[in-house]
Amino acid sequence: MSHVEITTVSYTVSADYYATVGADFNTEAVDDAVLARLNSMLPKGVVVHRNGKAYADREMEAEARAIDWNVLLKSIDVDQILAEHGR
Repeated sequence: MSHVEITTVSYTVSADYYATVGADFNTEAVDDAVLARLNSMLPKGVVVHRNGKAYADREMEAEARAIDWNVLLKSIDVDQILAEHGR
């Protein structure tokens, strides 16, 4: 089965956001948790890799291109993830 590159998704938590919450976090674990949550929200056959590139099975290409990535990312409770990954 072939995969099609759909887009690049900026899923990592920004340094500016970390600065606003003012604590020390395992940033790699936070980014991994955000990525895992994002991937759990996607339809089967669509996946975002750690480098941010989103891929879809060829038969899922149209559906994957219609995904509103910003809506999905905004629905992730980053504060909860941060609470789980403090140092």
